[in-house]
Amino acid sequence: MRLLIVDDDVLIREGLNILIGMEDDFEVIGTAANGQEAFEMCQLKQPDLVLMDIRMPVMDGVLGTQLIKRHFSDMKVVLLTTFKDEEYIKEAVKSGAEGYILKNQPPDSIMESLRAVGNGNTVFEKEVAQTISGMLKDQKKTPLPMDVNPREREILALVADGLSNKEIASRLFLSEGTVRNYVTALLEKLQLRDRTQLAIFYLNHD
Repeated sequence: MRLLIVDDDVLIREGLNILIGMEDDFEVIGTAANGQEAFEMCQLKQPDLVLMDIRMPVMDGVLGTQLIKRHFSDMKVVLLTTFKDEEYIKEAVKSGAEGYILKNQPPDSIMESLRAVGNGNTVFEKEVAQTISGMLKDQKKTPLPMDVNPREREILALVADGLSNKEIASRLFLSEGTVRNYVTALLEKLQLRDRTQLAIFYLNHD
């Protein structure tokens, strides 16, 4: 998988470059120091995945993600940050990023998250998912639509907890393909774009 690293801290950029470059299934095709540079690199080198910091000069990661997604809808973006405040998380969700992970995660966890996004999952660290849940807890909730059956409700709840298809399959004793089919059907039924929107939908309605 071809990956672009974006961070205004040169030490972090180089550290991630070394870490990810050691993995056989990833190829770091370049680095950038802000969202504008990231977009320009995406135009030139067409990475499969962009790993991007949020707080950067010139153009932050949220705006950079929006720009990339507007022009390269199939390009995946994971936002990597030390910040957990609600406003950044809200903006990250709106930006269309496939993941939001924290820099204090162990290297193995970061790599696992990148692979999960590469395989089509949306990854929000549990701390981030909990923050989203907290943001919504005081909002008035409505019941889930009547055509969401009990099994779909179970899967929605586990998606909202941040579990991958593989983890949901293990929890519910289903095949990973069956879970993927359920998720796809839910996206179509509820007219939502991705797993993040599914999670937020569930938190707003359960």
